[in-house]
Formats: sequence, structure tokens, C-alpha cells
Amino acid sequence: MIEKKQSWIDSVLVYKDIRMLRILLLGAISGFPWVLIASSLSLWLKEEGLSRSTIGWAGLIFGVYAFNYLWAPIIDRIQIPLLTKKLGHRRGWIVLMQVVILLSLIVWSFIDPTQNLALLITVGLIIAIASATQDITVDALRIEQINENEGKAMAAGAAIAVVGWWTGYKLGGVVALFTAEYFENIGIVSYWQATFLVLGVVVILMNIGLMFVHEPIENDRQAKQKQTDLIILGKLRSNNFITYFFAYITGTIGGPVVSFFKKNGFAIAVGILGFVFLFKIGEAFLGRMSIVFYKEIGFSKGEIAIYSKGLGWITTVVFTLIGGVMAMRAGTIKTMFFAGGLMALTNLLFAVLAWTGKSELLFAIAVIADDITAAFATVAFVAFISLLVDRTYTATQYALLASIGTAGRTTLASSSGALVDWLNGDWGTFFILTSIMVIPSLICLWFIRNKIQIGFK
Repeated sequence: MIEKKQSWIDSVLVYKDIRMLRILLLGAISGFPWVLIASSLSLWLKEEGLSRSTIGWAGLIFGVYAFNYLWAPIIDRIQIPLLTKKLGHRRGWIVLMQVVILLSLIVWSFIDPTQNLALLITVGLIIAIASATQDITVDALRIEQINENEGKAMAAGAAIAVVGWWTGYKLGGVVALFTAEYFENIGIVSYWQATFLVLGVVVILMNIGLMFVHEPIENDRQAKQKQTDLIILGKLRSNNFITYFFAYITGTIGGPVVSFFKKNGFAIAVGILGFVFLFKIGEAFLGRMSIVFYKEIGFSKGEIAIYSKGLGWITTVVFTLIGGVMAMRAGTIKTMFFAGGLMALTNLLFAVLAWTGKSELLFAIAVIADDITAAFATVAFVAFISLLVDRTYTATQYALLASIGTAGRTTLASSSGALVDWLNGDWGTFFILTSIMVIPSLICLWFIRNKIQIGFK
């Protein structure tokens, strides 16, 4: 059902819904782990003297986000003993993963990267796995805050989720960078290790906040899932433990995939997956190496915190909300075309910064432009895939689509450091290449733009 067009005021007032506050916190919980395995880890390794290639390849730990759909069906169905009963299905899984992240930070606080690089990366991988796992249920819980027929509210929720994610990532980054710089200035040798203990406190505070997030009453999702199991079991023409287990596994894994292709048709489904995979590759290449680039041209941790994290957070919040309104009024597809074009243009600003050298003004302009672009792109992307999912398989289908998008951004972008080295440190050319990377995704989107079966375009 296509909703009637609202006025600008009516569109903005959607943000007043109390559900948006819950979605904001869920987004922050999802975004914060990236502070640990992206900004903090990259800068930690850089300051320990490791090469750009090593830092880039260390980013392979992000690859788990590209494959979390493999265990998403399990998250959709299996309940955690004690936690599920006390907290609910979704919150139980989130709390369990938060505990894993907290324990990993404690382990990190005892590691010397130059002596135990393999152990450090292994712990980072554990954090990434826990984060990717919690994202499955965080996204499901966020989507389930909104009814299926509330297209405008879903777009607003997507915007708020993005604001929350960037709040967790950006402000979390401010805390991490300023804390590390403070500990370094007062003479603490292992200042990053001490910083991770402080960040562990942030994890605890987020879990306290999670207790105020409402978990919707269980709908008929589990009944529909069991119905799929029974259909498969009936086709096997046998009823015993082995066939029941086979039906359960097949329904759990295959049901979400079959549902997606059946809803959209094979050709359109493939086109959707192609677009999702390609859309943010250029942004990922830039993002993976950005903090290394900032450090190399002479910016301090404090300056990076102010311009890239603090200023970037304000810009992201404001324009994500504007992007949400734009998506509500113009539709997600038009917003993604707009954002894709901006991505190609704004990445060029970093090329200019590379050619001119350290400039706080140009740095601020590039960061603001990049964050505006990311805001529009992310809110449209999140709304787009949120509207595509079947509520019978909320966690699984969203995880599948999100992980396919992540696959391009993580696995391919892990070569970003090697690419800079291959270019002999030519950052300008590197950023030009990132601007070109968005074009294939827009070609995919153009071919499927009028054929996508969603209620809010």
C-alpha cells in the first residue's frame, strides 16, 4: 500500500514517536563496536609502527559481517536459557553478545601488539563476531518496533537507527581518542590498553539502557516458521527424529531465501543483491584508510577526534534526519541515486586534501561533505532493505541483505592499505578510484528501479 503524501511538517513530526528513542539506543549499541575494531584498532596499530598493508589486512576481521546471515536463522529461532525468559528473545541475544565484547576488551587491555599481534587480531575477530551476531537481533528488534504498513515510520526509524549508529561510532570514537590522548599525555605507556577498560564501562552503560527498550509481544512468526517445517516434513513422507531435524534445518536456512526470491522474482532479486553488494564499496575503501591518512598528513588524535568524530557526528545527525524526511517524501530509490552521486563527488575532496597537505579548513569541509553523503546514503539504504524483509524471517532476511552489502565493504576494502602501497602512497589517486567505485551500483539500481516490490519507493 502506498501512503498518501504528507506535508513537510507531518513528515518531521514522525520523529516524535516514542519508538524512535528506542531505535536510537539500538543504533548506538550496534555502532559502538566499530569504534573498537575500526578507529581504535587501526590507530593503535599505526602508533605501534605497523605498516599500512598490515592495518588494512587486519580489517579482514570485518569479513564476519558479510557472513552473519549464515547463523542469522539460528538467532531467529534459538532462545538463550534464562536470558530469553527474563529479557525476551531479542534482548537476551544482545546482552549475551555485549558480555562477550566486554570480556574481549579486558583481554585487549593486557596485550602488547608488537609481541602478540596474532592474539590481538584474534580478540578483535571475537569482538567482530559478537558485534555481527548482535547486529542480527538489533536490526530485527528495530524493524519490529514498526508495523509492516507504516512506510513513513519505517523511513523515519531507518534515519533514527542511522543517527544512533553514528552516535555510537562517532561519539564513542571521541571518547576513545580523547581518553587515549589523555592517558598518553600523563605518561601511561600502555595508554590504549587503559583506554579499552574505559570503553568497557561504556558497554555496561549501554546494556543498562537496553532494559528500557520494549520488545514487542511475539507475533505469529514462530507459528509460520513451524508451518514451513511441517510442509517440508510432509514432503519427506516420514515422521521421525532425523526427518524432523532435517525439516527444521531446511526451513530455518532455506525458508528466508525462498521467500525473498518468490516475492521479487529471480531476475529482480539478483539485481537487488547486486546493488546491495556494490553500493558502498567506495565509501568503505575511503573509510578503512581515512584515519591512517589523517595521521600521515599530520593531524593529532585530538584534531581527528574534533573534526572527524565530534564535528562529523553533528553533521551526520542533522543530515540523517533530513535524509529521512527526503526518503519519506521522494522515496528511498530517488534518495539513493542522489546519495550515490554525492559519494562520487565528495570523495574527490579528500584527493584535494591529499594534494594540498594539512589544512584544518579543508579537512573540516571534506569531513562535513563526506558525512552529509554518508547520512543520505545510509538512511536510504537501511530503509530500502528494511522494507524488503518478510516479517516471518525478519532477522534472517535483513541479515542476508545487510551482510551482502557488508561483503563488498569489508572483504574488498581490506585491500585498501595494499592499494595505497601499490600506488606508492599516492593518496590523491586512491581517493579518485574510490569515487569511481559507486558507478556500477547505480547502473544496477537503474535497471531494477521500477520493478521492486515494496510499498514505499
